[in-house]
Amino acid sequence: MDMKIELIPIPVTDVDRAKAFYVDQVGFHADHDGTPYEGLRFVQLTPPGSARSIVLGQGVTEMAPGSVNGYLMVVTDAAKAREELLGRGVDVSELDPREWSTFAHFKDPDGNAWSLQQLPKRG
Repeated sequence: MDMKIELIPIPVTDVDRAKAFYVDQVGFHADHDGTPYEGLRFVQLTPPGSARSIVLGQGVTEMAPGSVNGYLMVVTDAAKAREELLGRGVDVSELDPREWSTFAHFKDPDGNAWSLQQLPKRG
């Protein structure tokens, strides 16, 4: 039986501010923004090249805003990804090279923490 993760909820205080951050600054694609019924605003955003999306909005999660820590996005070139995000106004950490990967870290306006990971070349 296959099971695929489709949506990852991100708890935020201001949906419009978070949507603008993820779309305009981080570069996610805005897939959907709707209110299917009162009390639920559903905003689905997808990182470029990803088969998985995040969802934010009203009524989508009971997690506290800013409580997400450790979500990871794999990139081909961490230095290039970092420079691109810096150019869009995202506060990204310096590169953190490790034996097994290179990382860079950033937070959204609510403090939800993300990591970029460049996997080592395999030969």
